[in-house]
Amino acid sequence: MATRIIALSNQKGGVGKTTTAVNLSTALAACGNKVLVIDFDPQGNTTTGFGIDKRNLQHDTYSVLMGDSTFDQAILPTQVPNLSILPATIHLSGAEVELVPAMARERKLKEALDASQQNFDYIFIDCPPSLGLLTINALVASTDILVPLQCEFLAMEGISQLFKTFELVKKNLNPRLEMLGVLLTMFDKRNNLANQVEQDVRTHLGNKVFETVIPRNVRLSEAPSHGAPGLIYDVRAPGSQAYIRLAAELMQRLMHTTPRPKAA
Repeated sequence: MATRIIALSNQKGGVGKTTTAVNLSTALAACGNKVLVIDFDPQGNTTTGFGIDKRNLQHDTYSVLMGDSTFDQAILPTQVPNLSILPATIHLSGAEVELVPAMARERKLKEALDASQQNFDYIFIDCPPSLGLLTINALVASTDILVPLQCEFLAMEGISQLFKTFELVKKNLNPRLEMLGVLLTMFDKRNNLANQVEQDVRTHLGNKVFETVIPRNVRLSEAPSHGAPGLIYDVRAPGSQAYIRLAAELMQRLMHTTPRPKAA
C-alpha cells in the first residue's frame, strides 16, 4: 500500500485536531500499521499528548523545515508500538516568517518527506489553526485532508474558506490531494443544537462526512495531562471506542481510493 499522508486541518482552533491526531494514529498502529504523526502546530500539543518532554529536544519539525536536521534524525518513537512522532516546539512559530524569502517555501515539508528513508503506512500531519504557510506546506505534502468539525453553533463558518484553500492547493500545487472527509467531534447527543449541527452538516456535505461521530468525553480530555493517548489511558471510554470505529471506517474509505502519483 502506498503511504497515505493525511493533513488534519481546520483554521478554527479547539475542534479536536490534536485529539484526533493522537488517538486515530494510535488506533491504526494498534491494527499493525506503521504510523507517523507530524506535529505541525507550534503549540506542540500532539508532542505533549504522547508524553514527550519538549525541553531537551535536539531535533524537531522546525529544524527539519530549516534544513538543520533530516527528517529521519528528528523522528522519535512513542510509547505506542508501531507509532513514531516528529515533535514540535515553540520554535516552529518562527517558521511562518523565516520561510517567506525561501525558494519553494511551500514545498519544504514535502522535500523533507521525500528525502526520508523511512516507510510508513500512514502519516498524519496535525496542522496549526490557521491557513498560513505551515498549513500550505502540510497540504502540499499530503495525499488527503481530513477536517475535524466541532458540533456547535457556527461550526460551518470558515469551512468554505478551508475548502477554497484545498481547491487552490489541489489546482496549483498538489494535484494528488483529495478530500478524505469531515469528522464531527465533541458531539453531545443530549444537546439539541449538536443534533441540529450534525443534520445540517450531513445535508450540506453528504458522504464527505464520516459516519463515525466523536462524542464529547471527559476521559479523552484528561488523557493528555497523563502524557498518553486516550486509547491507552482508558480504552473503554466512549471517546476511545469512537476512534477505534473511526480507524476502521478510514481504512475502509482508503481501500476504495488510490493516491495519485506524486506531484513533481
